[in-house]
Amino acid sequence: MKVLVLGASGATGRLVVTELIRRHIETRIVVRAGVTLPSEIRNDPFIEIERGNITDFDNQKLARVIQGCDAVVSCLGHNITFKGMFGAPRNLVSDTVKRISGIAEEKAVGKLKLILMSTTAYTNTVAGERNVLGEKIILSMLKIFLPPHRDNIEAADYLQNNNGKDNGRLEWVAVRPDTLVDETGVTPYSVHESPVRSPLFDAGKTSRINVSDFMVDLLETETTWLRWKFRMPVIYNENTR
Repeated sequence: MKVLVLGASGATGRLVVTELIRRHIETRIVVRAGVTLPSEIRNDPFIEIERGNITDFDNQKLARVIQGCDAVVSCLGHNITFKGMFGAPRNLVSDTVKRISGIAEEKAVGKLKLILMSTTAYTNTVAGERNVLGEKIILSMLKIFLPPHRDNIEAADYLQNNNGKDNGRLEWVAVRPDTLVDETGVTPYSVHESPVRSPLFDAGKTSRINVSDFMVDLLETETTWLRWKFRMPVIYNENTR
């Protein structure tokens, strides 16, 4: 197996890469020019590094980067700065998801698995999820006034509406953590079909390292992938339920 990680220099993406290395899984990462990676990632024999901004790759280059990989893990996100939240590229996540899907369907690469890092702020109406009035109002306002939130919603919507059948060339899972926190090691966590608490009024916690552990489990364990493909599992640290 070979895995492409996008957003590999981010807080969660770096942990995904570290976990892939720990399990001796070949990994290709895309990081911006000038980003300094830890030596344990930079010098690991399982790691192949592609430098550049994913938004600058045309579809041919993106297809070449994906070529030879069995899966893509997208931990792409927007920097928590004014420019990062309101400047370009506003559709970083959704545009990349659409391009990966298009490349897979055009048979420019082999059959592909895609794991998208999403959020409990996404409401999976296909699975019957509904928000109470207060949640509807706040989430609607976030979608209007906060471009990164809208971007994440559009990415998950695209997968749900366009790639939901076994006869396609792209299989996917959208992993939805709750409030992200940092921990030094994997701790007990639980995975659910839908949120078991309000992401706005009763938010739980999910450590980034638990997210990375679950994502790599999805790729390494076929039964886990079959359980969750075309679904949007929600992950919580157990001690916050």
